[in-house]
Amino acid sequence: MDHTARETSLAVGWRMLALVALGVAALAVSGIAAASASAETTWLCRPGIANNPCLSSEEATVELGNGTSFVEHAHPAKNPPVDCFYVYPTVSSQFTENANEEIDPEETQIAISQASRFSRVCKVYAPIYPQLTIPAIITPGGITPEGEAKAYVGVLNAFEEYLAKYNDGRGFVLIGHSQGAAQLTQLVKEQIDPNAALRKQLISAVLLGGNLIVPEGKTVGGSFQNVPTCQSIVQTGCLIAYSSFLKEPPNPSNFGRPTSLLGIGGAEIPNPQVACVNPSLFVQGNHAGPALSYYPTQPFPGLLGSFVQVPKAPTPWVATPDQYSARCEKANGASWLQLTPAGPAGDPREPILETLGPLWGTHLADVNALLGNLIGTVGVQSGAYLFTHR
Repeated sequence: MDHTARETSLAVGWRMLALVALGVAALAVSGIAAASASAETTWLCRPGIANNPCLSSEEATVELGNGTSFVEHAHPAKNPPVDCFYVYPTVSSQFTENANEEIDPEETQIAISQASRFSRVCKVYAPIYPQLTIPAIITPGGITPEGEAKAYVGVLNAFEEYLAKYNDGRGFVLIGHSQGAAQLTQLVKEQIDPNAALRKQLISAVLLGGNLIVPEGKTVGGSFQNVPTCQSIVQTGCLIAYSSFLKEPPNPSNFGRPTSLLGIGGAEIPNPQVACVNPSLFVQGNHAGPALSYYPTQPFPGLLGSFVQVPKAPTPWVATPDQYSARCEKANGASWLQLTPAGPAGDPREPILETLGPLWGTHLADVNALLGNLIGTVGVQSGAYLFTHR
């Protein structure tokens, strides 16, 4: 298959994922969960395991808009007092409906790309789960209700194992993107939103590229009934959510609109809108903040490889602070995180591209375009949580 045909096939497949990734919300999965609850989780990232990708080098070449650069030497925290539970997006190239429990290069690299730098502020737990694979998604009829349920139950079982074996009452952050955000959205709806005890342990939920819904002008009442969107950097027990675009999402669009295919919880409430929380701000408001971007320099393996932008540098990471500003925008029924070039004239740094097409915006860069902001926010929230839970 040539590049153009493969790009078309994958773009169609990603659109199909929008239909199925949140389908678990309507499934009765308790019986499947009971049947598979005895299976132990394979952990991609967990304290104490060998070859933990979430403890990879964090050394970064910091590129500035004037063409100069320097090396930032960052390291994982030795014993952070809180946890992060991370669920990765659709990356598997396996030719089955659900991925197996083996750790493939795609899972390792996405954990490095999206989750590893959070080790500066938390202990990262990332389960391998039977996610819906790219080949199944791009095959007409390749996804079944049983396959959708299997993916969610894998995440549910891993979370229950994490709570039972490793959590020990610590505060935790949930982190997910795309299919990972979809699975965690269902987890929050079923396990955390109605459970006061677990809500007290929730520091925040970072659920990106998932089109979470709130009533217009409200912080809660759509996708979740008790977990609100975060309104300041020190608020805990709240939600960070957005989908990033370089311009207003087209209509129709896969993200940013309550009528999008990934909209959840919007049909039953009046005046729904997609939640947008800007992690570049200390307090949410109608203004922009600087995006602190971090991108890995290792090429991405598998079917996504030709769609993921990879900068070049002698270090494992490239940081591009202030290349873009970030602002939550609302217009014509859409709500999204607007990324606007903010560097000086002639900025030599590589721009973010819509590699999956305009319906997806900058979906593949949702996490990395503001990774520094997200880590800083989670760090402050964790400090606020520990202060109030002494």
